[in-house]
Amino acid sequence: MRHDGHRKRMKDRFLQDGGFEYFAQHEILELLLYSTNARRDTNPIAHDLISEFGNIANVMDADPKELKKIPGVGESSAFLLSMIPHLCRAYNQVKWSRNITLATTDLAGQYAINLFIGKALEEFHIICVDSNKRVFYQGRLAKGTINEVPAYPRVVVEEVLKRKAQYVIFAHNHPNGSPLPSEGDKIATEQLIAALKAINVHVIDHIIVSGNQYYSMADMGLL
Repeated sequence: MRHDGHRKRMKDRFLQDGGFEYFAQHEILELLLYSTNARRDTNPIAHDLISEFGNIANVMDADPKELKKIPGVGESSAFLLSMIPHLCRAYNQVKWSRNITLATTDLAGQYAINLFIGKALEEFHIICVDSNKRVFYQGRLAKGTINEVPAYPRVVVEEVLKRKAQYVIFAHNHPNGSPLPSEGDKIATEQLIAALKAINVHVIDHIIVSGNQYYSMADMGLL
């Protein structure tokens, strides 16, 4: 009964506070794990997860197989925890897709950051905007490895023609590193710009994301 009372207090606290702002990291995990542990005390499990992985972000980014090595973390709990980053990304994509206008570099950068939440491998995305920089299409064109993703001009041109776009923003991520562009990134971008210039399509920016940081090639004079 004492355990049930603790759960209720935790849930009430979340509702009264309106979120997790005043929760410790292990308390957030403890509360999340209630849904997959009907009777077990999830506080020790939450502490063990933080102890093993360092912080809540590392917990949710961890491979489910590694999560299940923690006592008390079964198939359902590992699935739930690993699903959270992807749920956050889906939420943000819908929220940001409501006729969002990327009028500034910072807005475009934040939009791009949301595309890569929970992504462990490099991906290359295209964002099509109108003359007022209002997004009307966003999609992934390629998926690569942990440190490389192909960006083929032919594929990009085909997608741009399909979407009837005149203005595009490219975005890709560096999952484990700096958002600074590599020489390969610069060369690939030059090739894409040349291919799209031939069909009168303007590349507004190429944004590189690493974690919650972004790098704008346009702002740095690389376009």
